[in-house]
Amino acid sequence: MEFLPRDNKKPENPLFVCVLANTETAYIDGLSAAGKTAKLTDYTPAGDAEVLETGNIISVPVLPMTPPYNTPTPGLTTRAVLTLTGVPHVFVRSGMKLTPEVPMIDLETEAGSDIRNEVAVKDPKGIFDRAEAVGKDLRDKSDFIVIGESIPAGTTTAWAVLDAMGYDGVVSSSSCENPIGLKEEVVCAALKSSGITHGSLRNSPLEAVRSVGDPMMPAVAGLVSGIGDKRVILAGGTQMAAVFAVIKHLGINTDNLSIVTTSYVANDESATFNELIEQLGAEMFHVDPGYGQSSHVGLQQYEKGHVKEGVGAGGALYLAHLLGVTREQVREEVEKICEELADLIEEKE
Repeated sequence: MEFLPRDNKKPENPLFVCVLANTETAYIDGLSAAGKTAKLTDYTPAGDAEVLETGNIISVPVLPMTPPYNTPTPGLTTRAVLTLTGVPHVFVRSGMKLTPEVPMIDLETEAGSDIRNEVAVKDPKGIFDRAEAVGKDLRDKSDFIVIGESIPAGTTTAWAVLDAMGYDGVVSSSSCENPIGLKEEVVCAALKSSGITHGSLRNSPLEAVRSVGDPMMPAVAGLVSGIGDKRVILAGGTQMAAVFAVIKHLGINTDNLSIVTTSYVANDESATFNELIEQLGAEMFHVDPGYGQSSHVGLQQYEKGHVKEGVGAGGALYLAHLLGVTREQVREEVEKICEELADLIEEKE
């Protein structure tokens, strides 16, 4: 599970895909750090998309920098990689509260509900089927596809789905202080409201998503199914572990599938990510972004646990390695973008 890539040749036609979604689970105060307030998490996927597309925000009123150190969204890491490599990208909308000003493939579904409600995701099979059709289209355009995500509170919905499917583990967090107690309380309430016991939906993954998941999960699972035997990287941490579980128990072949995340997730002592990966039988690699060597105070916060992963950052770094772009080059590009955003913050103040 170290950064020793299975892939030993340069992809000819790589593609980065980012699935954007919201869940009202993020409205629970203290649950997600992916927004200055719980309600502002509505803007996070839209903001990540605009930053990934342009390096700035367009329609979103909140810059993707967390005070007091202007800690940047991991989406800047992904943007830096795509800028340096020229790899094309595609956005897939799977239940968003807001519409960013970027081109998107819309799966035409609603944002997820609070998982403590009886139904968390409406029509997960429909989402899966529509995403599968998109995956079949992308399959003919690429030989190596990295799939990332942006969904606030995604680690909590992931915990609930994993629990419903019988997997044990403590999930990671975008915060340096993982609110494990609150997450566990929410997950227990969600399972109870849907009459689910630990492992009772092991063989019904889409029912687990419908009851206690989020709309990102069936979208990514459908994409993977449609892509078929092409090489796919699930770029993310706990959320992608839950997606892997859904894919596995739907009977979809996982031979060409790997989870790739950052070292900040893999080394998170507040969670049990590595043990969870072993339970799943998934292939996992982790990449160290090296932000401890950065002169940018905001990026240094990653080493302290503030933000760990998101918007496919780990998978993007893995792809950069395969394409001959160094970690140092990526870090310098991220620092450059950070300075540009800092200037914008000063102009707004």
